[in-house]
Amino acid sequence: MKGYTNLVTDKLEAKLKDLPKTPGVYFHKDAKGEIIYVGKAAVLRNRVRQYFQKSRARDPKTEALVAEIADTDWVEVETELDALFLEAEMVRRYMPRYNILLRDDKSMVYIRIDYDGDYPTVSTTRRPLDDGARYYGPYLSALSVRQALKLLRRIFPFATKRTPGAKRANLYYHLGLDPGLESGKTSLDEYRANLRRLISYIEGNRTKIIKELERDMKRLAKAKQFEQAAHARNQLFALQNLTKQVVFSDKEFMDISKDHALTELTDLLRLPAAPRRIEGYDVSHMSGTDVVASMVVFTNGVTNKGEYRKFKTKKDHNNDFYSMHETIKRRLSERNIKSWGKPDLVLIDGGKGQLDAAIRARDEAGYTALPFIGLAKREEQIVIHKPKSYVDLNLDVLHKLGGFRSETNDFILVNLPHSTNLVKLLQRIRDESHRFAVSYHSVLKTKRQTHSLLDDIPTIGPSTKKLLLKTFGSVKGVQQARQIELEKLIGVKKATILRQYLR
Repeated sequence: MKGYTNLVTDKLEAKLKDLPKTPGVYFHKDAKGEIIYVGKAAVLRNRVRQYFQKSRARDPKTEALVAEIADTDWVEVETELDALFLEAEMVRRYMPRYNILLRDDKSMVYIRIDYDGDYPTVSTTRRPLDDGARYYGPYLSALSVRQALKLLRRIFPFATKRTPGAKRANLYYHLGLDPGLESGKTSLDEYRANLRRLISYIEGNRTKIIKELERDMKRLAKAKQFEQAAHARNQLFALQNLTKQVVFSDKEFMDISKDHALTELTDLLRLPAAPRRIEGYDVSHMSGTDVVASMVVFTNGVTNKGEYRKFKTKKDHNNDFYSMHETIKRRLSERNIKSWGKPDLVLIDGGKGQLDAAIRARDEAGYTALPFIGLAKREEQIVIHKPKSYVDLNLDVLHKLGGFRSETNDFILVNLPHSTNLVKLLQRIRDESHRFAVSYHSVLKTKRQTHSLLDDIPTIGPSTKKLLLKTFGSVKGVQQARQIELEKLIGVKKATILRQYLR
């Protein structure tokens, strides 16, 4: 074990010899097999070996980490950008304790994309706001994220800020970095289509984008739209050349067989293969109003936001079982199966009642062989319907993971340590489905509240309402506005009527 610390076992040393010279994400594990640190590397062989070199100077926290490392695993990716984005997803899922201890809060950064604005921009921020923009992250290195965006901007041009009053294309447009929206060089729809591909790349769908560009290039060339075909070709070549770009060097789409959580899940439930597409469902409402449901999708264990769907239930009432039944029945309709495909595993946010309602809908739709499980909030118990979940609990794996079970006539309740990779994955899916459902419910609730206060006021039409909300930010802001401000904005007559109704 020449050159390595005395802490390196023969098994680990043998593994270190097999490290590849490619970019990737690595997982340090303790003696119990728990992932305690996730990191990224431009060259896995160099980066991972650095932890165990005797000559390497380390701070006390890193020394403590190295002292606990009993095993290491890794996932190879094609580019440093892929490693950067995959690392963030893995840290969010596993929440390794040393990532929390070693991180510098000042370096955490998010990518902010104002996709739905009339002038979409892409930027970085350390503090996400509830402003309608889409946020991705957090990422552990602000410098690496900015370098990544710099490279991606050459492939998917985007604006970083809006210059008030500008009507001519700026310098960045002529450099091929800006869409030129203000001068009409690109339409808003074309710009958003470009942003969708940027978002898809950030979410880890590089291979999918390459296939789309190849298809677009051939289609455009066949239609003799040679300028557009050349643009698609240039984007394609730039994406393929990202393997040569340096993002973070050695300063610091997934191979599914290396995903620890998916492996544990497959073994525990005796699934025929690792579930490539897992769908999570949740219902959200407030006292039976604005009832909605969410469908989130994890492909190969990673969020696939382009596949998310939301449902507005046909009835507004306080009955989660009914709402879940309706949602699954609609999801498994012939039309949606044809458009979205079938999941390999479905996770229901809830206990016995919600899972039973979902399974009844599945059976009525004719897909009895689809595995369905639940995750109950209080104890984070995995809920299995004995005759109908279409899974087979492996007791050897259950005990190996340190778990136990309890049974009723129809259900098995599985308790596992919250530190297991499997539970962290299911929690991530459950929390994401909850977040997505609540965000949609909030949108509908806001629209309804806005309607009840402004839409029924005489003389306040759609354009005046839009002007009021744009100026004062919300209905509450309109209510708090001074009379003189309202008169200046919409006139004395309308302001007087508006005041009377708001009172």
